[in-house]
Amino acid sequence: MSQLNIKPLADRVLVEPAAAEEKTASGIIIPDTAKEKPQKGKIVAVGNGKIDEPMTVQVGDTVLYGKYAGTEITVDGGDYLIMRESDIFAIL
Repeated sequence: MSQLNIKPLADRVLVEPAAAEEKTASGIIIPDTAKEKPQKGKIVAVGNGKIDEPMTVQVGDTVLYGKYAGTEITVDGGDYLIMRESDIFAIL
């Protein structure tokens, strides 16, 4: 991946969503119209945090987040989500 020129501010993080599942566990192919929005992704940039709340995630962490968390943005042809650290549920 190329170097991004985006630096999130305060407690925000930039997440690259994981690809949507193509097949179910039993091997059924999922059509594009039925694919779920991914709720897992990799952190590619983090802000500095707030004065009283340092950041607990770092670049490279794989995280779980809410289905409707963040704002979708496109940078250099890649799709990303920018969200607050509090929208992240867990680090995998």
